[in-house]
Amino acid sequence: MPRVERTVVLTNRMGLHARPSTQLATLANRFKAEITITKDDLTVDAKSVLELLMLAAECGSELQICGEGSDAKEAVHAIAELIESRFGELDVDR
Repeated sequence: MPRVERTVVLTNRMGLHARPSTQLATLANRFKAEITITKDDLTVDAKSVLELLMLAAECGSELQICGEGSDAKEAVHAIAELIESRFGELDVDR
């Protein structure tokens, strides 16, 4: 199975809190590929909101997205775009 990895930096001010975690898990569940997110030494299932919250990822955290499966390339790309778009959050302080 194809394996795709990409590293992104979390730039939204509040980090990976409940709403962005839900957005990310919802997006990940649209794909057949197995998708994981790693921060430091902790790897979690990107399709689980609770596991994503366990990362306690703050603004500036480096996240590694890994997908394995037939649509892994599309999944990793879509998730990276979501993270890089700051989950649609508008940071008025920037």
